[in-house]
Amino acid sequence: MAQKTIAFFGASTGVGLSALKYSLAAGHRCIALCREPTKLTNAVANRNTTNLQVLQGNAHDAVAASRCLKASDSQLVDEIVFTIGARQIPGKMALDDPHVCEKGISTVIGAITGLRKQGLAGRPHIIVCSTTGLSKFGRDTPVVIVPVYALLLKVPGADKKIMEDKLANSGEDFTIVRASRLIDGETDKKIRVGIEDPETGIESKAIGYSISREDAGRWIAQNLVQDMSSKYMNKTVTITN
Repeated sequence: MAQKTIAFFGASTGVGLSALKYSLAAGHRCIALCREPTKLTNAVANRNTTNLQVLQGNAHDAVAASRCLKASDSQLVDEIVFTIGARQIPGKMALDDPHVCEKGISTVIGAITGLRKQGLAGRPHIIVCSTTGLSKFGRDTPVVIVPVYALLLKVPGADKKIMEDKLANSGEDFTIVRASRLIDGETDKKIRVGIEDPETGIESKAIGYSISREDAGRWIAQNLVQDMSSKYMNKTVTITN
């Protein structure tokens, strides 16, 4: 398996951290942009990090994003794993940035365009982590939790839907991963997969209640980075246990 260079946005915790760990274990070169680099370096302190480069910066900063997207002075990275998301303000039913995904993906796409204008070559495959409950073609969550999603995911869901649409209309290669409700703890449970085409609709369904962040990151690393199948290219993929 050829070594790939992968840019990570949002790898300090959760799905992104899990995907990064499995990508490093597979021997890939990983470049991660973090607002707090020590948060990531502490999380991987007991692992071989020879192929890890951690950059300090914000995913909404075009200059910082551009540094993360360069495999070399002449080449863009092979893959982009984008898992940033808003955090709830302690003690409040509000998010620290309700447009975090929209702004972040716009910055990344704009940075790619800018780097190409500077002469860099390459066509990165952009993988973003979204959520179930956003399909315009049909229900992708159990009936019982539809009202819960409508209430709790109204604001973050709207942000992720804009992110999805911007990516799907960008002209770049992509895979949108809609994970069911994220919980903690790696498992050996079977991961079920559904596929949806952003233009023509549902190709296969996978409806479930939850998936762990660790399992979701592992699936991304193994199925979209290490052994990418063409059936997932330019598609929306649902993953759940």
